[in-house]
Amino acid sequence: MMMIVRCFYIGFCLLFILKQLSTLPISLVNTQANELTPCELCNMLLPIAKGLIAINESSLIEKLGITLCQYLHLADDAVCAGMIDEYNPVLIEVLRHSPLSTHEICGVAFGCMRQADIPALRWNVTFPPSTVQTFSSVVQSPTQSSTNPIYSVLHLADLHIDAKYTPGSNANCGRPLCCRDGTPKVGEIGAQFWGDYRTCDLPQWTAESMLQYIVQTEEQIDFIYFTGDIAPHDVWQQTQEKDLEEISFTTRLLKQTFPNKKIYPCVGNHEAAPPDLFSTNNMSWLYSILANQWIGQFGLNERTRDTILKGGYYTTIIETNLRLISLNMNYCTENNYWLFINSTDPLGQLQWLIQWLQYAEEHQEKVHIIGHHPPRMCMVSFSWAYYSIINRYQNTITGQFFAHTHYDEFMLFYDEKYSKRPVSVAYISPSFTTYPNLNPGYRVYTIDAINTTYVLDHRTVILNLTATNLYNTTKFLIEYSAKSAYGMKDLSPQEWNQLIIRLENDIEGETMGLVYQYFMKSSTTGNTCDRTCRMNLINCNLKTARAQDTTFCFQNS
Repeated sequence: MMMIVRCFYIGFCLLFILKQLSTLPISLVNTQANELTPCELCNMLLPIAKGLIAINESSLIEKLGITLCQYLHLADDAVCAGMIDEYNPVLIEVLRHSPLSTHEICGVAFGCMRQADIPALRWNVTFPPSTVQTFSSVVQSPTQSSTNPIYSVLHLADLHIDAKYTPGSNANCGRPLCCRDGTPKVGEIGAQFWGDYRTCDLPQWTAESMLQYIVQTEEQIDFIYFTGDIAPHDVWQQTQEKDLEEISFTTRLLKQTFPNKKIYPCVGNHEAAPPDLFSTNNMSWLYSILANQWIGQFGLNERTRDTILKGGYYTTIIETNLRLISLNMNYCTENNYWLFINSTDPLGQLQWLIQWLQYAEEHQEKVHIIGHHPPRMCMVSFSWAYYSIINRYQNTITGQFFAHTHYDEFMLFYDEKYSKRPVSVAYISPSFTTYPNLNPGYRVYTIDAINTTYVLDHRTVILNLTATNLYNTTKFLIEYSAKSAYGMKDLSPQEWNQLIIRLENDIEGETMGLVYQYFMKSSTTGNTCDRTCRMNLINCNLKTARAQDTTFCFQNS
């Protein structure tokens, strides 16, 4: 999806060259272009794009972009026109105002340059003096007894409900989202009734059935974390009006399903139109609606309104000893092209986070953090600053909960000075949607309510999509509980690190196979992940929480 956008300017510049240099045979130019890497092609053609913008030829740019997208078969005609129509105005503004050089823009967009080597992208945060002993020998381990009160917290992530899902339609359409229209190709079956493993989102009736199953089955839910992504993946058709309709529908659905539960949300990247593009000064169309719905229907305190209106983030007290901080992680990712103009702590959100963590530390509060993107998917300075914040407030932060990847993951944060000592763990919960090739799922956390507010255990439930479509009735499965499945004493960072050590020492073993199977929400088995795949999963997912960090993940080098 984002590759279409990134190739847009390369595409229209290439066509501009072809039109201006019509004496060159098209086949020769195409051959040369195909031999270039995306970064090389970007560096060659982006100056031409800037030149066209400088002479106010934006209308020509859009026409050329659409023609080239179609000519190079980056997508079909409707997707080409829709994507370019949505992203073109923003990309032109970004190229007009970004302080980054051509080489730097291409390096960030295509990941072929270390962001730490770009001066305009380097920044940090400041910390107040510590009021407690920050670095203890071990982080306090969570404990559970039959008499200790607990919270049961439902985590819903990446719903992506598709109201236009059509059973029997083409599920292999070549667009970013299928299962809506068209006839299946010869020899292929159409979109299945309850959902499809191919490039499709979740039918509305399946989502409603899953929510009703939760109501009927989960005996105790104290509150809900909802970590965003509402709209389906029809990214070429996104408009502000359409997004707001889908947000309002999902808000009503969750409120009707859980009328007496507090729901604590955060903003997903698909809540914007176009997706991913969150400006720091022109998002009132979205944030005003979110503020009204989150406060009026989800039950957030009125005091959260100011920062929701400012940037879609907030803090609130869940219980007397537990504070929640909801971050808008869309201001951290390079897919938000507005950050190519200025990426320095957008809206001051990380400095605001530090202020509230300092307050929590001084007032003996514990803190849970929720957000959409995991921090390793952020731009480097944001990601590394966030990592430092977790290190500094490791005794205050007792839970981190993210989403976005659609997979079932965890990732460890290690001491910045002693890289073998784990200080925190973040959970990345499985998606509600099937997109792509996954069983739908949800997560329930058991949390110590009195002493530590750490996660004591978590349980994941999936909808077995194969069996559900086969028998035409929903087939739910308790996929696993973490402590039991992995033989852990508790879910402290130390125990998660011990699990990783066991996995490394038995990389071909059964437990490592289970980790991959659960990572994929049991849509495949561990046998499909070979030794290299398993090592990458450990080093680049489970042990790496910072972007472009080569401490464990050599893929980042």
